[in-house]
Amino acid sequence: MVTVVGQATATALGKAFGMANVADLLGHYPRRYAQRGELAPLSELPLNEHVTIVAEVLASSQSPMKGRPGWIVSAKISDGRGILALTFFGKRRMDWRLTDLRPGVRGIFAGRVTNYKGTLQLAHPDYRTFEAEIEAAEAAEVDPKARRMLREVVPIYPATASVSSMTIEASVELALQGLGDVPDPVPEELRVEQGLLAHRDALVLIHHPEDNEQWRGAQATLRFTEAWVLQAALAQKHSLAREQLTTPRVPAPGGFLERFDAALPFVLTVDQEITAAEIAFDMGQPNPMNRLLQGEVGSGKTVVAVRAMLAVADSGGQAALLAPTEVLAGQHVRSIVAMLGPDLAAELMPTLLTGKLSAAEKRKALLRVVSGHSRIVIGTHALLSDNVTFFDLGLIVIDEQHRFGVDQRETLRLKGDLPPHVLVLTATPIPRTIAMTVFGDLSVSTIKILPTGRQPIQTVVVPLDEHPEWFWEVWKRLAVELALGRQGFVVCPAIAPKEPEEEEPGAAPAPPPETSAKPLIDVETTLANLRQLPGLSTYRLEALHGRMTSEEKDLTMRAFAAGEIDVLVATTVIEVGVDVPNASAMVVLDADRFGVSQLHQLRGRVGRGGIPGLCVLVTNAALGSTARERIDAVQGTLDGFVLADLDLRLRQEGDVLGDLQSGGMSSLRLLRVAVDGEIIAAARAAAFSLVTGDPGLRTQPALREAVRRRLDESERTWLSKS
Repeated sequence: MVTVVGQATATALGKAFGMANVADLLGHYPRRYAQRGELAPLSELPLNEHVTIVAEVLASSQSPMKGRPGWIVSAKISDGRGILALTFFGKRRMDWRLTDLRPGVRGIFAGRVTNYKGTLQLAHPDYRTFEAEIEAAEAAEVDPKARRMLREVVPIYPATASVSSMTIEASVELALQGLGDVPDPVPEELRVEQGLLAHRDALVLIHHPEDNEQWRGAQATLRFTEAWVLQAALAQKHSLAREQLTTPRVPAPGGFLERFDAALPFVLTVDQEITAAEIAFDMGQPNPMNRLLQGEVGSGKTVVAVRAMLAVADSGGQAALLAPTEVLAGQHVRSIVAMLGPDLAAELMPTLLTGKLSAAEKRKALLRVVSGHSRIVIGTHALLSDNVTFFDLGLIVIDEQHRFGVDQRETLRLKGDLPPHVLVLTATPIPRTIAMTVFGDLSVSTIKILPTGRQPIQTVVVPLDEHPEWFWEVWKRLAVELALGRQGFVVCPAIAPKEPEEEEPGAAPAPPPETSAKPLIDVETTLANLRQLPGLSTYRLEALHGRMTSEEKDLTMRAFAAGEIDVLVATTVIEVGVDVPNASAMVVLDADRFGVSQLHQLRGRVGRGGIPGLCVLVTNAALGSTARERIDAVQGTLDGFVLADLDLRLRQEGDVLGDLQSGGMSSLRLLRVAVDGEIIAAARAAAFSLVTGDPGLRTQPALREAVRRRLDESERTWLSKS
C-alpha cells in the first residue's frame, strides 16, 4: 500500500483502521453518500465526536490573536437552520483561507465537534470546497479525475481525528487508478441468477458512483458477496467436521436411558421428543455431533440433555456439562440427581467440579472422573484445568454457550481421546439470521412448546418517570405474594453503591444500556431498606451476588429452595438455572439497565410451578426512549423468539465472527444479519450446495482465495473451534 498512497498515509491508515494493503483500503466502504446540494442537519451533531458534513459558508474573518503572536481565521457555516463555527490558528496571516471560505461557498468539512462558550465549533477542520473542484475541472476539461470531482454523489467514509474522510477518498482514488483485473468470488452463473454486478465494477461504483442507483447496486453486490464468502467458510467447516470419526453412542437395551424413561413422572412434549430423536440419530453416527438446542426458559432442555448423557453412559462413556456460574452448576447437579432418582444417581455418580471445592473434595472428584466412576460431570471453568482427565469423554454439553470463549470450549473438547459429541444449550432464543451466520455449521433443534403445568406470567411496567408514587405499590404487591406463602426475587444491577455486579470468569455481560447520571440501585442498600418496610420487615430477606464465596452462594440458594428464605435480593447471578417452583414474584429494579433477553431470562425464574408468576419491571426510563421501548416489548409478549428478533434490531448483531455477540463492533462490513435474512439464506443454500460437491473449492480459486483473505487469523481460529 505504501507504493500507492505513500508512507505517511499508509502508516496513518494502518494505525487508524488496521489497513495493511490495497484490498483493506478498497474494503473500507463509504458509510453514507452526500449530495452536493445537501446541507447537514447541524443541530444533530454529536459533541466531542469526529464528523464529516456538507454545509455552506455564511461569513469568514481574520484577526490577530490576543496576548500572543499569531492570527485567527473564524468562519461560520450553516445548514439553513443551525450554525457551526470554524476556527483556524496560524503564526502568519491566512488570506488564502478567506478566499477558500468566502460567503456562499459550499463544501465538505471534517473535524471534532467541541463547545466553545456555548457555540458548537470545529477547530482546524479539514475541508474541500466544491467551487475549488469546479475551477480545477474547468482548468483541465479532459482530466478524468477532474470530471469525477464534479459528480453529484459525494462518498463520506468512516473517519477518525487523524484520518479524515477526504484523506480516505483521495487514497481510494489512487488505488482505483491502478486497479487491474479483480477475480470474482461469486461464480458467473450465481451472479447472473442474483442479478449482481461484476466484482470489479461493484468495487469501483461503491467508491465513485455517479448517481444513487449505482452505489445501491454496488452495495447489493458486495453485500451478497460478503454473505457468500462467509457461508462458504462455514460450509467448509461443516464438511470438515463430517470427515472426523468418533465413537457412536447408542443406548443399550435395558440400560440407563431405558430405565430413566420408564421412571419419568411426566410425558415429554412433542418438541422434546423431536429434538431427542434428532440428537439420538446424530450421536449414533461415527461422526461427532455438533448441535445447538435452543428453547424457551423452562421448556425442558435439561431433560433432553440428560437423556443424551445417559445414551453416552450406556456406551461406557462420560458426559461433561459446562456451566457458566457456580450457582448454575450447583443447581444442575441437584436437578439432575433428582431427575435420575436414588438408584440411577448412585450408579452414575454425578460429580460437581468447581474452583471453590476444598483440596480434599477436589481430589475425590478428580479421582471419580479419571477412573470413569462418574459418568456425568458437572462443573464450571474448573473442568478446563490441566489436572482434569476423563476416562472416556463422549459428550460435551455447554449450557448458555455465549458465556464461554472459543478457547475454553476447545480446551474441553480436546480432553476426549476421539472428538466428543457436542450439544450446545441456550435459553436465549437465537434469531434465524444469527443462527445461519454464527452457528452456520451446527444443526439446530428448537423446543417451543412449554411443558404442561407451566403457569402464565403477568408482566407489569412501573414507570417512575411518570408515576414516582407507584414505587411503594411495588412492595405492597410483593407483600401480598409473600402473605400467600410464596417467595420472590428482587434484582438490582449493582452489589453496593458505585459497585456494579462482577461477572464470573467467562461470563458475557449484558450490553450497556443508555447512559444515565442516576446511581445504580444496589443490593446492599435495597436489602437494608426493604428490611425496614412495615409490610416486609417480618419476612426473611437475604442477599445473593457475585462477591459472595461459592459456599455462601450455594448455602443461600439451598435455603431459598427449601423455603427458609422468603425473598432473595440479588444481582443477575439468578438469571439462569434457578428453579424454585414456589417463587412467584420477580421485581427488577432499574430495569432499563438490562437488555431484552436478560429481562426475559429473569422473568423466567417465576411461574415454574403451579403458581402464576408476576414480573414487575421498575424503570426511570422516559416514555419514547430506546430503553423504555425494550421494557415495553418485554411486557408485550412472553415469546422469547419474538423478543430475540427485537433484541437483534435494537442492539445490532455485534461481532458475529468473534466472541463478542452484541454491540456495534461488527466485523461484517455491509451485511447486517438483522435485516439481510433472505440474502444470507440464499448465499447459504448456494454455498452448501457447492461445498458438498467440492469441499476444497478447487473449482473456484477466486472464492477459495476470498475465504482465505476474508477470515483473519483470529476469525479462522474461531471458525475451527466453535
